[in-house]
Amino acid sequence: MAEDRREAARPLLGVVACNRTVGEEQAASVMRRYLVAAATYIDASLLIIPSLPDLIDAPRLAGMLDGLLLTGSPSNIASLSYGAEALDDGPFDHDRDEVVARMLQAMGARARPVLGICRGLQEINVALGGTLRRDLGASHEHAHHAPPEADLEAMFGWTHAVAIVPDGMLSGVFRQPAIAVNSVHYQGIERLADGLRVEATAEDGLVEAVSGQIGAAPVLAVQWHPEWNVENNPPAQALFRHFGEMMRASSLTGLSADSTTGMTDV
Repeated sequence: MAEDRREAARPLLGVVACNRTVGEEQAASVMRRYLVAAATYIDASLLIIPSLPDLIDAPRLAGMLDGLLLTGSPSNIASLSYGAEALDDGPFDHDRDEVVARMLQAMGARARPVLGICRGLQEINVALGGTLRRDLGASHEHAHHAPPEADLEAMFGWTHAVAIVPDGMLSGVFRQPAIAVNSVHYQGIERLADGLRVEATAEDGLVEAVSGQIGAAPVLAVQWHPEWNVENNPPAQALFRHFGEMMRASSLTGLSADSTTGMTDV
């Protein structure tokens, strides 16, 4: 019974899945490292949201959730989504693009917080009208991705320092002027969307973390992968715990508003 009460008290975090091919079929997929990190350090219960635009009800889902996690992915955001010329820079996941756009709008309407990781940061920037660049691979002066031949460990071992912007949200989370992060992305922010604040930058000036609002929803996003080797990474643990605090604060505010209006989440 005590365990049941603890589970009931944990906030509910939605995690948007990617579409990936497994064998000869399509699967709704989320890498376990995201789920384990979220369940452990955000201390949340989890709901996986499939990227099936014709089969999900984003407003209803947002009404159930206390927060939303947008994970990284091998897929890129289609350039037409932010008004750039169409280039063959896939793989793409157009259905995820559509589901994320709907979920961000719905979470904004419900004032529920959103955490973006890697692709998730890019999705948030595009949703608010920003644009992306696509030239950050090994040929870039400050490569943000390991060489193509790197194995998984070497890929996530590709690191650099980021400077934390003073007096921002993350300066209060990390309490140090810079941290080392992994770098596993070919795309990144080109033009920062209105409504987003820069929280961290790489040596070459690339935006590495942002905070801001989508509608009434607070958002926080990082370009790196805090879920990787999180058990040995105190700054990553602090990031997830901070988002857990954001979810709990938002949930309490929502409960207060619902009790005032006589409405409850359904």
